[in-house]
Amino acid sequence: MGDTENTDYKLEALKVKHARLEGEIHDENSRPQPDFVHITELKREKLKIKDELSRMTR
Repeated sequence: MGDTENTDYKLEALKVKHARLEGEIHDENSRPQPDFVHITELKREKLKIKDELSRMTR
């Protein structure tokens, strides 16, 4: 696999993970009593992925 293909694969994997976290955050917020600590952890992880995506696409 070439560098471009490897980068494309990593970008796609990060996008999928970012979307999965978005869904988990939504699901947790939809619960009658959301776990705000867990939501904060998910949001931090999502932000790290967003930052990584940003670095990779510069």
